[in-house]
Formats: sequence, structure tokens, C-alpha cells
Amino acid sequence: MNVTVLRAGLASVALLAIGAAAPAQAQQANMTFFITSVGSGNGGNLGGLEGADALCSRLATAAGTTGKTWRAYLSTQGANAVNAKDRIGRGPWQNAKGMVVATSVADLHSANNKLSKQNSLSEKGDMINGRGDTPNRHDILTGSQADGTAFAAGDDRTCGNWTSSTTGAAMVGHHDRAGLNTEPPALSWNTSHPSRGPQTNPTEGCAQASLRGTGGDGLIYCFATN
Repeated sequence: MNVTVLRAGLASVALLAIGAAAPAQAQQANMTFFITSVGSGNGGNLGGLEGADALCSRLATAAGTTGKTWRAYLSTQGANAVNAKDRIGRGPWQNAKGMVVATSVADLHSANNKLSKQNSLSEKGDMINGRGDTPNRHDILTGSQADGTAFAAGDDRTCGNWTSSTTGAAMVGHHDRAGLNTEPPALSWNTSHPSRGPQTNPTEGCAQASLRGTGGDGLIYCFATN
């Protein structure tokens, strides 16, 4: 009798666990926006836009989201410069928990977007460390201006169009909308400040150690175009 009761109880627990997991899995399948839980591991060298897109696709697939075309929110500079805002589709976009963070490109680049530490989640649905956490990982690579467009050629803001792991710099945004003060750049999700190297070698702003040294980890935003 006790064995029968025990088995029935275990079966009920299993069914409850399955029932609880189903909505989460459905939301994950419908995910169209995330921050990568890891970077390339090679600083600002993402293998260009193609390599960055591949990183987005690989992580999304591993998390259970399939059948989508993923693009990294990154701009490039120089000849044939690419605007990040032109790469990511039309929206709307939702995170791994089903929260819609922006309804369109215009909404994404407005004060109305819902990007925040709580909403800008990884592909696994986890929050990314921000200011005040150890380690701080809130610097997200974008190479972009506030409106999602590319910087003019000149000062490097894209780590050599995402091919350098040493010299150069990348514009980053703060995914947690927090910084040293409350001025607009410190609160910007996509254009807070350029990366920089250590005092001993300030031009090496694209090295992995440099990105980590100023509160980043080489992470990127990923958006599904469909």
C-alpha cells in the first residue's frame, strides 16, 4: 500500500514538473532577442559580422530555438558601412521569458523600449551580470550610435569591423542602463563609451582582458529577423 502511494506521489510530481516546464519551453522556442551568454573568447574579434551572426545562431539553437535567422546587433565602418538597425528585421522582439522588449526598429531606438537588466536576458533566460555584480559584464559590443547607425570612418569603434583582438576600440552599451552617473551615455543600452586598453597599453581596447577590465566580456545582442 505504501509503495503504491509512493509511486502515485512520484508520478504526480513528475507530471507537475512537466507541466511547469512546458510554458517555459514554449517561450524559449518563440525567443527572438537575447544577449549572448558568452562572447567569442577572442575579444573584439568576432570573425566579422558573419562570425557574430553564427555565434547568435549557435547559442540560440543550443537553447532550443530553431527555425530563425539570427543577426548580431553590430555596425561596421568605412567602405560599405553597415548599420546595426538595418540588420535585425522589423520586430517585434521578445526575450526567453516571453517579454516583448521592442515592437519595431523605431521602438527599439526610443525611450519606450523595455531593455533593462531584468529583460535583456541571455539565450538561456538568465540575467547577465551588471554594475554592482562580480564580475560586471554590462558592456555589450555594438559599434553603433544611439540611433543604430554606424560611426563615420576614422576613430575605430568596431575593433576593425570585428576582426581585431588587440588594437582598436569598440563602442559598447550598458545592458543594465547603469553607469558612473545618470547622464544619457551611461544609461544607454547601445552607445555608452568606447572600450579601452590598460594604462600601460591604452590602444589595445579590443583584447579580451581589456573588455573585461572595463566591465564587459565581449558579449553581443542578437535579434531574429523572422
